[in-house]
Amino acid sequence: MALTPSRPKLAIVSPFLDKRHGTERRVVEWITHLSAAFEVHIYSQRVEDVDLSNATWHPIPRLPGPHLFNFIWWFAANRIWRSFHRHFRRLRYDVVFSPGVNCLDADAVSVHIVFGEYLDQVSSKLRLRESGISTWPQIAHRKLYYKLLIALERQVFTNSRTTLILIAKKTGDEITRHYAREGPFPVMYLGIDHATFNPSRRKTIRAEARKSLGISPDRFVVLLIGNDWRNKGVPVLLEALSRIIDLPVDLLVVSNEHSNECESLVETYALKGRVQIQAPRREVEQFYAAADAYAGPSLEDTFALPPAEAMACGLPVIVSSTNGTSEIIRDERDGLILPDASDAGTLSSMIRRLVEEPDFREHLGRNASETALQFSWESNGRDLSRIFGEISAKKLRPQEDSLAAQVRNQ
Repeated sequence: MALTPSRPKLAIVSPFLDKRHGTERRVVEWITHLSAAFEVHIYSQRVEDVDLSNATWHPIPRLPGPHLFNFIWWFAANRIWRSFHRHFRRLRYDVVFSPGVNCLDADAVSVHIVFGEYLDQVSSKLRLRESGISTWPQIAHRKLYYKLLIALERQVFTNSRTTLILIAKKTGDEITRHYAREGPFPVMYLGIDHATFNPSRRKTIRAEARKSLGISPDRFVVLLIGNDWRNKGVPVLLEALSRIIDLPVDLLVVSNEHSNECESLVETYALKGRVQIQAPRREVEQFYAAADAYAGPSLEDTFALPPAEAMACGLPVIVSSTNGTSEIIRDERDGLILPDASDAGTLSSMIRRLVEEPDFREHLGRNASETALQFSWESNGRDLSRIFGEISAKKLRPQEDSLAAQVRNQ
């Protein structure tokens, strides 16, 4: 009777997993499309939306208190847990994979943001002397957190034994610029669930989606989805809308962050009643269905999934050139690319054009949905399986060489 060969063991190290956050949603999809090829083990503090019949979750406790303290604990704890399992449960992993910088011993790291680059973009917003005293603790916490992440990036990204998997080409330049690590790096544009995100489904659920959000038929809705609203470009988007106040345009922001500072900007730009903030939900397609256009003027974004999903739904999309999603967009053919993420004037002109030129709007949306068909989670799964297979084989060769040498010396 032939023995069935065991699948390679894959450890995935991520603080939490669910489908309500961008990076984590990607990893949930990847797990789904890797479980046939690998025995998947998850080290995480919280797991949702994952079929645990196809993966094993090793829960790690969360430390209460500020995010920085929990991150430091998490960074140490996931290594301790894996070391314990290796020594006492004989769980030896062929590949350790981390989405982002979560450990120093990962064989592969997918790079979703380069914090060295991000800090360059937001450093002016983190000056204590230019902020109110009430915000000092929050700003100090963010600065410490970003400094820690940059120090960890330097350790991880400069380690030539760690395979860095990019989700946009532009990230390679940022890694080289900040950490002097030269490529080539494998690039894998993110997949899309085309059964959920497509023009037909969007049209089918549009009326109910707008009704549930209290959007009247005569309003033109611009959508933005994402946490860290400053980086995602909410401030410049609010300023852009204030310049086209004559048009019936509203902004729908989907984010976990309900910031007083954001609400203050809404007041400053006299946009009260024209901006709606909603918490994320699993049925994210409801937001795309309710919208008329998507705007992602990110200061720094390796590859934002929401604009790609909006494209798949047939929405016209505006993204900044610093958003990696711009790499799959041809300007004025299947989307609009904002050259300068801080240019509210140009952004307002782009939105005005979408409102006033329905034929152009339809042209962009139609082409966008066709372009998006090139990208799927299935292809991501095949690419990751190949990359992880190469890593596993490379790690196995020194062991085989050592065994061969022992045989020769006997």
